[in-house]
Amino acid sequence: MPARTSVALSFVEEGAGTPVLALHGWTPDHRLMLGCLEPVFADRAGYRRLYPDLPGMGKSAAPPSITSSDDVLAAVHDFVDDAIGDTPFLLIGESYGGYLSRALVRDRADQVLGLALICPIGTAVRHANRTVPTMQVLRSDPELIKTLDERTAAEFAAMAVVQTPETARRFRDEIMTGLDLADHAAMARIEQRWELSREPETGDPFARPTLILAGRQDQSVGYSDQFVLLPHYPRATFAVLDVAGHNLQIEQPRLFDALMHEWLDRVTAER
Repeated sequence: MPARTSVALSFVEEGAGTPVLALHGWTPDHRLMLGCLEPVFADRAGYRRLYPDLPGMGKSAAPPSITSSDDVLAAVHDFVDDAIGDTPFLLIGESYGGYLSRALVRDRADQVLGLALICPIGTAVRHANRTVPTMQVLRSDPELIKTLDERTAAEFAAMAVVQTPETARRFRDEIMTGLDLADHAAMARIEQRWELSREPETGDPFARPTLILAGRQDQSVGYSDQFVLLPHYPRATFAVLDVAGHNLQIEQPRLFDALMHEWLDRVTAER
C-alpha cells in the first residue's frame, strides 16, 4: 500500500509473536502504554508489542503537512503497513488513541483480532460536548502533593482520583515524561480539525473480542458516552471502575490487569 504521509513514527518494540499495537492518548507518549501493558504481557509469551509515539508527541515529529486527526490516523495506517503488514494483530488504545483505534478497526476489521479501549474518547470528541462527572479526589494526600515539583504537582492534582506515592511515581514516569516532550504548536494545529472526517462506527459492527474500560470518576472523557458505543461492539465487555479517573490503569492496577488478561483469554480462544 502506498505511503499516505511522510511521517515515520518513533516506536519501542518488545517481545516476539502476534503483534499488539498500543496507541497512547493526547499529549503523553508511548510510555503511558508501555508502563501499564508490559506487566500484563510479562506473564504471557508469544506477543510482539509495538508502542509508537503519535505525531507531535514523544519523539515523533508532526511536520506542517499533519493538520488533522485524519492525518494522524493516516500516519498510524502507514506504521501498520510498515511494521505489521498484513499480519493479524491486537489493538489497544487509550483516550485519543482509543478514538483512533476505533477508526483503525473500521478500516482493518478483518485484520484486527481484538480491540481493547482504556478510558477512550466516546461519542463526543470535543471536551465541551462530553458528559463527564465533577472532579473528585477519593484518596487524597496533600502532603504527597507538596513533595512533587510544581508542574508535576499541578498536572497530577488536576487528574488524580487516587493520590498515593505509587500513583504519583507512575504519573511522573509514564505520563509526565511524555507531556514534557509534546510539540504543543503542532498539537494546536491538529486540534483545529480534531474530529475524524468519518465517524469510527460507520462500518459494520466489530464482532470480535472487545474490552472497554471506563473510570467512574473520569472527568476528562467520562463513562456514559462510551456506553452508547456498545451496539457496534457486540462482543464487548464494558466495565466502569469506581475509584478511577482518566488514569484508570494506574489507579486500579489489579482490576486493570485482571480485565486485560480476561480479554486476552477471549482473543486466544477465538483463534
